[in-house]
Amino acid sequence: MNAKLRGLRGRDVVRALERARFVLKRVKGSHHILVHPDDTLRRAIVPAHAGKTIKPGTMHAILKQAGLSEEEFEALL
Repeated sequence: MNAKLRGLRGRDVVRALERARFVLKRVKGSHHILVHPDDTLRRAIVPAHAGKTIKPGTMHAILKQAGLSEEEFEALL
């Protein structure tokens, strides 16, 4: 995983996904569920725990759910 994608907080990931046209559907606890308006099967669940960074494995799973490559996501940051 790219060094730039390490150490991201949940709110930064949510903002980047919103730039990719994902829309916040709901929040359950500290998990933000975002869906893409053109394809509702593309959804991403982002843990936005205050003060914590997202681990690389979780970040990889979020990108896979969203259907984005690391390069595409990095351009959204």
